[in-house]
Amino acid sequence: MFEARLVQGSILKKVLEALKDLINEACWDISSSGVNLQSMDSSHVSLVQLTLRSEGFDTYRCDRNLAMGVNLTSMSKILKCAGNEDIITLRAEDNADTLALVFEAPNQEKVSDYEMKLMDLDVEQLGIPVTIEMNEPVQLTFALRYLNFFTKATPLSPTVTLSMSADVPLVVEYKIADMGHLKYYLAPKIEDEEGS
Repeated sequence: MFEARLVQGSILKKVLEALKDLINEACWDISSSGVNLQSMDSSHVSLVQLTLRSEGFDTYRCDRNLAMGVNLTSMSKILKCAGNEDIITLRAEDNADTLALVFEAPNQEKVSDYEMKLMDLDVEQLGIPVTIEMNEPVQLTFALRYLNFFTKATPLSPTVTLSMSADVPLVVEYKIADMGHLKYYLAPKIEDEEGS
């Protein structure tokens, strides 16, 4: 069984807002160490990597590793039903085909219960280097529309870290409180490329 309770439920709402316009569906890898997501956008230009450590949740239980295929658009719509002060609990059985979302008002007067169908997704994990060090000038060109998508994560963190190196994707990182991070990777435009 998997169960994760977040008293500050608005964090999860902000994470979904930051993801939903870039990727429609993603596999949530649930383990005892936390929740991880890695997904590429449909055009294969950007990659999203999300880590939410188990210690960042108010209660967290994961009896066995799960891979949950989630339609992010649907999940975002469900999360819009939660108030910004609501406590959000995510729950799934070990072999479940649904994810339960429970929203509790802090004053205990209202509890909302939603269930969403999970999807079967073919997922390929990409290797991401931990650090890149470079002390030379770099000049790269990126599609602005992707950078605009990335700015939707701004409510998650007061700071953003940009990392770039020649011929390597740009990394845009937002720390998520004490829970983890959301990283976007964006491939640079090729010099002879037109448009976008």
